[in-house]
Amino acid sequence: MYSMGLEENCSLNDNQTKMFEEYMNLLLEWNQRMNLTAITEKDEIILKHFVDSLTISKYIKNYSSLIDIGTGAGFPGIPLKIYDDSLNIVLLDSLNKRVNFLNEVIIKLKLENIYAIHGRAEEIARYADYREKFDVATSRAVANLSVLLEYMLPFVKMNGLCICMKGNNVKDELNDAKNALKILGGSIEKIENINLPDTDIKRTIVIIKKIRRTDIKYPRNAGIPVKKPL
Repeated sequence: MYSMGLEENCSLNDNQTKMFEEYMNLLLEWNQRMNLTAITEKDEIILKHFVDSLTISKYIKNYSSLIDIGTGAGFPGIPLKIYDDSLNIVLLDSLNKRVNFLNEVIIKLKLENIYAIHGRAEEIARYADYREKFDVATSRAVANLSVLLEYMLPFVKMNGLCICMKGNNVKDELNDAKNALKILGGSIEKIENINLPDTDIKRTIVIIKKIRRTDIKYPRNAGIPVKKPL
């Protein structure tokens, strides 16, 4: 059930299956007190949160550190950690009560080398402990691509990846993001269009490679990337 539609190399062992089940139970329990997800049917959670998150696992198997920006209820970061325990992950979210939920999941699932931090990407990316320290930055349905790249690329090491999980139609976003890529030091490595298993639900995965260090003036102050995209 929990590996439904995943490729054979994404199959889960019994312990991982139990962890996903406990994660789902915590998500539904906390969702009664705060808005974590509009998806509350178990099969839908498995498909649209867990399976969706793991669609990018094949791109990060050769990397060790990852930051998940605007992680919300932990997607894709926590499913990726359950699937590959060797990953060192930071979950970043701007809402403290979501960070409290993430910490509860980390404790209950006994996950190690994964941390949830409260803050905005525009601020945290200025800290030396986080700036250009990660092999991979991920983000799932957070912002327009040109804005998202200003959040993500400052966190990524040279030759690292930004993996942007988007909906079906990103043609205009890709066109609008050309200037941001040039300014921030990124280059489009791959664009993959996928369907979630056994559905007509379409996703686009945009993979950006960091080819040049990001100027220290980026990201700009909180709110500016949205108001004035590069």
